[in-house]
Amino acid sequence: MKRPLEGIRVLDLTQAYSGPFCTMNLADHGAEVIKIEVPNLGDQTRTWGPIYNGCSGYYSYVNRNKKGMTLNLKSEEGKKIFTELLKTADVVCENYKVGVLTKLGFPYEKMQEINPRIIYGSISGFGLEGPLAPRPAYDIVAQAMSGMMTITGFPDGPATKIGPSIGDNFSGAHLCMGILMALYEREKTGVGRRVDVAMMDTLFGVLENAVMDYTVLDKIPTRNGNADPAITPFDAFRAKDGDFVMGCGTDKMFAALCQVMGREDLITNPLYVTNDDRCKNYGKGLKNDIEAWTTTKTIDEIEEIIVGLKIPFGRILNVAEAAEHPQIAARNMIWKVYQPEMGKEIKMPGNPIKIHGEDDNIQHCAPALGGDNEAILGTLGYTPEQVAKLREEGVI
Repeated sequence: MKRPLEGIRVLDLTQAYSGPFCTMNLADHGAEVIKIEVPNLGDQTRTWGPIYNGCSGYYSYVNRNKKGMTLNLKSEEGKKIFTELLKTADVVCENYKVGVLTKLGFPYEKMQEINPRIIYGSISGFGLEGPLAPRPAYDIVAQAMSGMMTITGFPDGPATKIGPSIGDNFSGAHLCMGILMALYEREKTGVGRRVDVAMMDTLFGVLENAVMDYTVLDKIPTRNGNADPAITPFDAFRAKDGDFVMGCGTDKMFAALCQVMGREDLITNPLYVTNDDRCKNYGKGLKNDIEAWTTTKTIDEIEEIIVGLKIPFGRILNVAEAAEHPQIAARNMIWKVYQPEMGKEIKMPGNPIKIHGEDDNIQHCAPALGGDNEAILGTLGYTPEQVAKLREEGVI
């Protein structure tokens, strides 16, 4: 079955996580992604754990379904090859520090000259404008400076980073979305665009009601642990033999919960009559009242009751439990592929975008460093002898 992005060629100059995650999503859905790395060095994630047999599982995940090429963009011959590749491409992605490609002789305007249809997607810590634009950044910097860390964690603890690198992940997803918008527009205009995504912007944009608390109420949000400041009870709770979360998003759900708890008095308690009342007064004992009931029952019993009330419920699973969960299996969210450098089949998260009729599986493993040099240069007319010479000269 044909994939939606077949026929789209992407030159992938990204490394680490944000950019490769964007291009991985394009590759998963059929784009030909040519990952271009520095000769004899490669993407920094080739050294990031988990490492097995000298090969990075991290790299293998975010660079699956791509072709691999090495190219020295500081050399004249490297610039020439990149120019020829640009003429054949639809998209260029990079997440260098702002200005690096310009220094290498490929500002956006030059790329447009070479190929007016080119779509140039970039991710940086702070975007192309503003006082911080020249600074490099990793995910933790974006989490800190967006305000996210100050609302993550418990009230009596320090500002806390969210576990996964969501600044990278969300920025990669946003760049992917922007590229698809630009591709759609190009179908009508025939002209490409530049898409500029900043990690700080992305995380600031997902703070949702935290920003609105400040702009509407002049209130600076603080940490609430697992509780939601806008919906209550919406938190993590203890059962007799495990922990779980539930979210009572409406007054009707709260009333149903109180009834099965045998605590109808809470429904009419002036502290808890409306969701707004419950949010303001949550710290006055409502969680204790709920756990006085939940800790008398097993998590299996609690799940049956809460799900029966149609209240959103979830067990708190560790990574192994989540990876082995039948729902993950039913959604085909574990993909398997043989990685030659590891000498074994490995498993990784699948793609959450399920398109009806598309083959929902990995096509091929992440490339070895420069593994497709001969094939890619061959499409530009280079002979095997010329490719060997380029390798000797350090161009590839």
